Amino acid sequence: MIDRAERKTFILEIAQNLFAKFGLAKTTIDDIAKKARMGKASIYYYFKSKESIFQEVIDKEGRTLQDKILVAVNTEKSPQEKMQAYFITRMVALKDLINYYSALRDEYLDHYSFVTKARQSFDVFETTLISNILQEGIQSGDFKVENAALAAEAILAALKGFEFQWTIEIPAEQIETNINTLLKILFKGIEKRS
Repeated sequence: MIDRAERKTFILEIAQNLFAKFGLAKTTIDDIAKKARMGKASIYYYFKSKESIFQEVIDKEGRTLQDKILVAVNTEKSPQEKMQAYFITRMVALKDLINYYSALRDEYLDHYSFVTKARQSFDVFETTLISNILQEGIQSGDFKVENAALAAEAILAALKGFEFQWTIEIPAEQIETNINTLLKILFKGIEKRS
């Protein structure tokens, strides 16, 4: 017999796949119930609405993304390697976490307060992480940055600018090549050195 927590997790996994394939707007409770081989009333026993299921999917994918990024960054030693691990892990993971990516990007989800909260929370997480890596690089003498917080915001803005193209339009293998090129520009700058 499956217990309540296992059943709820099962429903979330079914819904996560359906949302990823069809999006929030086109996925119905009927679709989730049918795919889970359950009655609609059973779905409502665990969740009050389709949106509440989507919120839990977004929370789950957000935690997964943050965990993947932290594991990748904390595995590396130098600030340069940490920055590279962050960039690559972020972009490749967003490619896999379609629901979370759509919550971060899709304007039609703006009216859901939980989406706004997820976006803000992830922005704070990323800005703090980048700033910490930059501070570590400043302290070790690897980076010369006058304002780590402002630099972190600029780096995050640049990454967000590449998100759609890199996560949707290009293969995962190309992401790493693009990131390494971008990091060369970031680390070495564009000015000619004498």
